Amino acid sequence: MNLSKSFITALLSASLLVLSSCEKVLEVEPEFNKDGSQIFTNLKDYEFALTGAYAAFRQVGYFGNGGQTTGTWGTLPDMMSDNLVQTGEDLANFQNQTNWEYTADEADLDLAWSSAYYVIGQANLVLRNIDRFATEDAKKVNRLKGQALAIRGMVHFDLLRFWGESYERNSTAKGVPYKTAVDAEDLPSRLSVKETWDAIFKDMQEAETLLADVDAAVNTSSNKSKLDRNAVRALLARMHLYARNYTQAETFATQVITDVPLASKTAFPEIWKDGSVAEVLWAVSFNPGEGSPASNIHTASTNRNRYRPSASQEALYDKTNDIRYPAYIGTRVLSGNSRRIVNKHLGKGTALDNIVNWKALRTGEMYLIRAEARALQTGKEADALADLNALRAARIKEYLDLSLTGQALLDAIAEERRRELFVEGHRWFDVKRTTKTITRTDVALQSTVKTIASTAREWNWPIPTSELDANPIIKPQQTTGY
Repeated sequence: MNLSKSFITALLSASLLVLSSCEKVLEVEPEFNKDGSQIFTNLKDYEFALTGAYAAFRQVGYFGNGGQTTGTWGTLPDMMSDNLVQTGEDLANFQNQTNWEYTADEADLDLAWSSAYYVIGQANLVLRNIDRFATEDAKKVNRLKGQALAIRGMVHFDLLRFWGESYERNSTAKGVPYKTAVDAEDLPSRLSVKETWDAIFKDMQEAETLLADVDAAVNTSSNKSKLDRNAVRALLARMHLYARNYTQAETFATQVITDVPLASKTAFPEIWKDGSVAEVLWAVSFNPGEGSPASNIHTASTNRNRYRPSASQEALYDKTNDIRYPAYIGTRVLSGNSRRIVNKHLGKGTALDNIVNWKALRTGEMYLIRAEARALQTGKEADALADLNALRAARIKEYLDLSLTGQALLDAIAEERRRELFVEGHRWFDVKRTTKTITRTDVALQSTVKTIASTAREWNWPIPTSELDANPIIKPQQTTGY
């Protein structure tokens, strides 16, 4: 029987409902495991399976980092862009991605693909037959099902970000397979981008509706480790921006902004040390022994500076007045040599171990989404400028409003995204969805590739060889150019 490796992995995730976690992060620790072939008999089983889905985000192929493998949707999109510079202290573990030299047999791309479908498999386990408990406790079903649908939709969106050949809402270009069942024998076809979006938005819209009517709060005021309604709306805002549905992007971003204000200038630096959850909408929780979100950039425990901020990135900040600058970028000394480092993910409090929660969604991004969406709609430039100025005023002391229109306004919003979202996993995708133009003027190694053509195949990742070999349906649907 010929089975897809990634989908087998996704099914096997059912046998490990929860990876290691502590109660303060994910609230419950399962007392048993259930095999994917077993049918859950109560909602407690589904609750434990959902905990396992969240735990799976800490895999080294997703947001975690395992030394030899980077968190695909964490720091890698910055490493692949002009935000960071590979240094001589790096061990070249991620050089293929940094230099856009990946191929279908690249191990890290294979891991990224299988890790994503692992999470999807766990979400599908939660969704399997859960509706039969709706008469018993409809609101609890809504809470569990809504989160699982949001996870499934979000992970397929992340796959689309790297593998999709277009982000246009109705594009017939190649998207990704959409997995909706716990079935190792299912060998799905690669959907078009439009079909992928159809499935993503179906899941996300249902999740947003369900999470409006639940039995208990999904998160607390001090713990944002799960996808609640605001987080789902934030994801919908991000997704609609990519799909160029600007009215919807503005609407969802506005709903989040209304409910969750920007952090104060005092609280903002504490976000990156896990001393505050101000404006955090969703953070993937990390604890000692579970990998680290950003040690592939600067390994704080050993003071190895693998990737430093680029000169062009540093030049974006008002170094005196912008509170982001010292929160994001700093200096460390090794053997008498001073090096510029990324401060953002060094550790909780004063710790230097890179063990911090990964801030996957923040209100700051919502201001930038709404500003861009408004700037691209007729008659809303003034509102877009107001959003840009509001975010900058929250981050920059003694700030004076800008006055911009047209392309200058769009350029300023794009620049602010680079400034605000530095090393949060956005830059590669922002360039891909807009200009497809990267020119690295600051490099430290002769091996660093400085430019990538806007028509290059490498803007879209290849389907891994292992998947092609296992799934005869998808084999002829390899990404164009590979």
